[in-house]
Amino acid sequence: MRTGQRRNKGMRTRLGCLSHKSDSCSDFTAILPDKPNRALKRLSTEEATRWADSFDVLLSHKYGVAAFRAFLKTEFSEENLEFWLACEEFKKTRSTAKLVSKAHRIFEEFVDVQAPREVNIDFQTREATRKNMQEPSLTCFDQAQGKVHSLMEKDSYPRFLRSKMYLDLLSQSQRRLS
Repeated sequence: MRTGQRRNKGMRTRLGCLSHKSDSCSDFTAILPDKPNRALKRLSTEEATRWADSFDVLLSHKYGVAAFRAFLKTEFSEENLEFWLACEEFKKTRSTAKLVSKAHRIFEEFVDVQAPREVNIDFQTREATRKNMQEPSLTCFDQAQGKVHSLMEKDSYPRFLRSKMYLDLLSQSQRRLS
């Protein structure tokens, strides 16, 4: 099989997996970062099991973020995680000039009303964040990021832990051990 055909087949597998509801997607390997087989081999059952300990444990693990992102895509709500990750990356900004442009880009992408990937936050939080844009700082998204984190932790995360996708991943990692 030629490289282009393999790539297209891989893309169809990924898209096919993502087009199903999260409870019916069992080919988790198609959405892992890196090369799926190597990534799955590196993911231990213990690591995947620890994701259930807390939402923050899940977010601190590269493959946990990848699995949660794939799950959110099936629910058409990945913008929440993407916003949270963008805020985490934003907090690492050291250049003042870059800080201002990054802040405006994040605001326009996720926070502004009718933003392309608008996150679900209340009016007061959105307006407080809008005011923070007048003089952006490393903490200008903290309130909005906290609300989105809380929403994901209380809503999406428990559904992820009950999803066929996560349960299949645990099962696949345990099978590798036997």
